[in-house]
Amino acid sequence: MTPQFDAVIVGAGFGGMGAAIALAQLGYSRLSILEREDDLGGTWHVNRYPGLAVDIASVTYSYSFEPNPNWTRLFAPGAELKSYAEHVAAKYDLRRSMRFGVVVERAEWDEHQQLWTVSIAGGETVTSRFLVTATGFLSQPYTPDFPGIEDFAGKIIHTTAWDQTHDFVGEKAAIIGTGATAVQLIPEIASRAHELTVFQRTPIWVVPKVDFAIPPVVRRLFARVPLTQRMARSVNNTILEGIMVVGVLHFRQAKMMNRAAALAARAHLRVSVRSKATRKALTPHYDFGCKRPTFSNKYFRTFNRGNTRLETTSIERFEPDAVVTTDGRRTPIDTLVLATGFNLWDVNFPALQIVGREGRDLGQWWRDNRFQAYEGIAIPKFPNLLSLNSPYSYSGLSYFTTIESQMAHMRRLLGELQRRDAATFEVTDRANAEFLDAVTEKLGDSVFYEGKCSSSRSYYFNQHGEAALLRPTSTSNSFHAASTFPLTDYEFA
Repeated sequence: MTPQFDAVIVGAGFGGMGAAIALAQLGYSRLSILEREDDLGGTWHVNRYPGLAVDIASVTYSYSFEPNPNWTRLFAPGAELKSYAEHVAAKYDLRRSMRFGVVVERAEWDEHQQLWTVSIAGGETVTSRFLVTATGFLSQPYTPDFPGIEDFAGKIIHTTAWDQTHDFVGEKAAIIGTGATAVQLIPEIASRAHELTVFQRTPIWVVPKVDFAIPPVVRRLFARVPLTQRMARSVNNTILEGIMVVGVLHFRQAKMMNRAAALAARAHLRVSVRSKATRKALTPHYDFGCKRPTFSNKYFRTFNRGNTRLETTSIERFEPDAVVTTDGRRTPIDTLVLATGFNLWDVNFPALQIVGREGRDLGQWWRDNRFQAYEGIAIPKFPNLLSLNSPYSYSGLSYFTTIESQMAHMRRLLGELQRRDAATFEVTDRANAEFLDAVTEKLGDSVFYEGKCSSSRSYYFNQHGEAALLRPTSTSNSFHAASTFPLTDYEFA
C-alpha cells in the first residue's frame, strides 16, 4: 500500500513548520500538516491576552536561517510573532500543506504495510510514511477542579482562550496563578479593574527586563547588513547560555553564578515593592532555575497599587459570586482569570495516542517506565516517528534552538535513509539506553538535583520526580550531536 503522504506533521506552530521545511529540503513534497486550531502559529496564535510578549530577546526567538529585521522591540509583542509565523509559512509555501480545525486523536504503526495510520476526530484516517509530532511543550491547558467552580456565576477566562471583548473596567477581578503568563497579564488587568486579587500558590523568580524599542535605523541596518543581526543574536545567545547552561545545568560547579542571579532578582523585588510583608510573600523559597524564571519591570510594582492584593492562602471553594480561602475569607469577584498553565506530563507527552510496534502505547510506556527519547527525538519500537516535543529535547532557553537542532538531526537521519534506499528507521534500544544514562548523569550536577527545588512545583519535574524536559548540555553541543550522532544508533530496514 502506498501511503497518502510522505509525512503527517501534527501541529502548525514553529516546530511543525521547521519540520516541514527540513522535509521539503530533503525532497519530501507530499506533506500534510494537521492543526487543531483555526490558523497557524501555535502558542502565538492561541495566546492573545493583553501584555503578551516573548520572554527571550526577539533576535534569538526566531529561526537563524530566517532572520526578521523588523522586530519593533527587543522583546517583541505577541502579534509580531504571529506575523513572523505567517511570513515563514508564506515564504516556504507551507499553507498549501496545512489543514486547520483538525484534531488528531491517534496514530498507529502498521507493521505489515510499513506506514502510519493517523486517526482524526470525526472518523477520517490518513496514512503516511513518516509521523512527526510537533504539538509543542505547552499545548494542553490545565483547568483546576476547585469545589464549586461550576456554580460560579461570573465570567471565567482561561489565558489560552482570551476574550478580547472583555475590558475588566469597574470589575472585581481575580487571577489564579503567578507564572510567566500571569506576570505579563497581571499589570494589564490591574490597570483596568476596580479591584484585583492575585491568588499565588508558588512565587516566581523575576529579574529586570532590559527592554526597549529598536530604532528604525537599527532595523534598516539589520535588513541591509544581516551580519549585524547575526552578531546581536550571538551576543544574546551567549548571555542565555551563561544563565541556563552554567547557572542552572552546572549548578554544582557554578553555584556563585546561580546565587548572583537570585541576588539580582531579590534586589529587583526589594526596590519594586514597598510592603515588607508582600515582598516576603513574593520571595521564592527554592533555588533560582528550579522553575523557569521570567523578566518584568511592571509585575512587582503592581502590588503597590491600592486596588491589587496578593493572596497566598489556599482556595477552599467557589461560591456563585466569590472565592473562599481555607481561612474562611470570602473575596467577592465578577471575573475569574485562570493563568493555571498546562498539563505537561499527564497529557502533553504525547498529546495524542501513539501506538508503535508490538502494540507499545507511547504515553503508557513513558508513564510506566521513565520518560525517554534518544537525542530528544526518537523512541525504540516507533519506526519512522520523529517526536519533536519529547523528554530531554529542550535545549537552552529558546525554543528555536531546539527546533533547529532537531531539523539538523532529521537531515542527517533521513539523508542516510535515502542513501541506503531503506524504507524505515528505528533507534536501537542500546543507543536509547546509553543516551538516557548520559543525560541522567549530567543532570546530577544541575540545580534540579543539587539545589533546593522541593517547593518549586515546577513543570520541569514529571510524575517520577525526574527533570526530564531539558537537555543538560550547551546549545553548541546539541547542534554538534545532531550533525554527528553515530548512524549505527539506528536500524534501517
